Amino acid sequence: MSARATRNGVDDTYDRSLGDLLKELTGEFQHLARAEVELAKLEIREEIGDAKDAATKFGIAAGTGVLAVLMLSFAAAWGLAEVMPAGVAFLIIGVVYGAVAWWAFARAREQAKQVDPVPEQTIQTLKEDVQWARARSN
Repeated sequence: MSARATRNGVDDTYDRSLGDLLKELTGEFQHLARAEVELAKLEIREEIGDAKDAATKFGIAAGTGVLAVLMLSFAAAWGLAEVMPAGVAFLIIGVVYGAVAWWAFARAREQAKQVDPVPEQTIQTLKEDVQWARARSN
């Protein structure tokens, strides 16, 4: 005999009302949804931890990179100071950095002008969803 209770040899699951079945289905769906949300939270926490580690390493790289550029700049200026006055040597290095900064600023400005903050694809998808819902309700 099976583990399920039977009445007159018929499985009780066939005698349950539609409401009982829907309630059980809803409960199982809620349990599944909660489990999925918990899994997503765990995955996100892990990803955030990995992102923090990467950000820390990028910060260290940026800081040491700035120090390296600073030291190399002084070395270049003092190297030029061997063949010209120190003030002129430092001025030349400063002008080179100013030119690089201007070039980077101009490129960034061009790129910023091309940025469109409006999510066009999302707006289009939402419009399609509204049209689909209207067509479905008619």
